[in-house]
Amino acid sequence: MQKWTNDLAAVQQVDILLFDEFSAHCLANTVEPMRAANTLAGRELYRWRFLSLSGARVVSSSGMEVTAHARLAECRGDLLAVMPSYNFLRHDGAETRRALRAAATRYREMAGFDTGPWLMAAAGLLQGRQATIHWDEINRLAEAFPEIEVQRSRYVLDGDRITCTGALAAFDLMLERIGAAHGQALRLEVAALFMSTESGSPAPETMLARTKVVARAVGLMQAHLEVPLPIPEIARRIGRPRKDLEARMKADLGATPATVYRRLRLIEARKLLLETDISVAEVAMRTGYEDPSALTRAFRAEFSTTPRALRKLQT
Repeated sequence: MQKWTNDLAAVQQVDILLFDEFSAHCLANTVEPMRAANTLAGRELYRWRFLSLSGARVVSSSGMEVTAHARLAECRGDLLAVMPSYNFLRHDGAETRRALRAAATRYREMAGFDTGPWLMAAAGLLQGRQATIHWDEINRLAEAFPEIEVQRSRYVLDGDRITCTGALAAFDLMLERIGAAHGQALRLEVAALFMSTESGSPAPETMLARTKVVARAVGLMQAHLEVPLPIPEIARRIGRPRKDLEARMKADLGATPATVYRRLRLIEARKLLLETDISVAEVAMRTGYEDPSALTRAFRAEFSTTPRALRKLQT
């Protein structure tokens, strides 16, 4: 059973080890979910640093320069993400292997993103583990390191070792970590922030939930915020009994359909309050509340403030 909320988790230090020709897309999909989680939670949940082996700047495959905060040897933390991306083999040398083996003693978890799993494998950090890599390299990894159980998965979690295939999977992985550490309510909120509701196309299921049934139900909720659907109607539209939907949603998100629906409506209300100047009465109408008082009661219960107080803080 997943947790819906968790306000007790400690701040996590996430360090990202970059190499020349790293993927800027992969980097953004790793950092932006953490930045959004901090913003939406209203407090620091994650800290991150960009590292290089020497402490020198690194240049992405697209020419973006990143100034390293520090040398890898100077740092320790909760998670080290190894991110070489293109031409990764030229980084696989004795210096890299020694540095990664030493780092494994200073970080609680080690992760390889994109082609990073190769460097971890070469350093002996994936022996006897399940792992994946960018799918262009999956056969080569399996042949070069037979002691690794290579899987064709978007990402693989094996104890304190994490491997991930690329940029899109990196976003899914970071959502997974946010939900595991801070609750599925925040995970859902971060996912909703990055979804495009204008294209009319369905969002990837991993953006909303782990299972297709729950993702479809949440998608229906998002599409009907102004005039909320009864939960039995949502169950009917996705072809499941109400009790089955409730059980699946509790298992996937740690909350009942009604709780999830209320959170989605209030997320939208908060967005309208912060990004528009429409009245609180109009916000209430657009998010399915019969009047401003009903919205205010629900908003206070969910976010420990009122719509007007939130707006006042932004002025």
